[in-house]
Amino acid sequence: MGVPKRLTEMQMRFAEIIVFGGPDGPVTGREAATIAGYSAKRATQEASELQNPRLSPLVVQYIGKLREERLKKYEVTYEGHVAELARIKNAALKKGSFSSAVNAETNRGKAAGLYIERKIIKHGKLEDMSEQELEAKMKQILDDYAPILNVTPKVEKLENNKTKQSHSPSKQNGSSKD
Repeated sequence: MGVPKRLTEMQMRFAEIIVFGGPDGPVTGREAATIAGYSAKRATQEASELQNPRLSPLVVQYIGKLREERLKKYEVTYEGHVAELARIKNAALKKGSFSSAVNAETNRGKAAGLYIERKIIKHGKLEDMSEQELEAKMKQILDDYAPILNVTPKVEKLENNKTKQSHSPSKQNGSSKD
């Protein structure tokens, strides 16, 4: 017995159900075989055989073709994504939904690479570290992130501010002119 030259109606139905799901959403191979009309007693065996490229190459090829078509239909491209976000933003602005418009515009910016989202995940507990280890770790963090964390004021600026404050006249008797 050779390999059939074309797909049967049941094979085509099985492939479509595997790719697009059943009436209630995604289904297993067994459920797809049963819905397609195969015997419930042999549904698991049929599903396995229909998805085996050696036993059913035409069915496997058809499943691949259907999946490719589905991917093309719902394909996301940069241009299409940004255009769709702009359309959503404009529709939200027309309805006066400013929050939705801001979210759409923010997402357009993220898609364009204007925003960088960073997440730092730390493992271990600080309570388990000694004081010296904590100080070394904090120094390492400050050194590693110094370009983006300019939090240490220069000593000269602090001294200048102290001298200015000491020379400024202080308010006496709590009176002030408004």
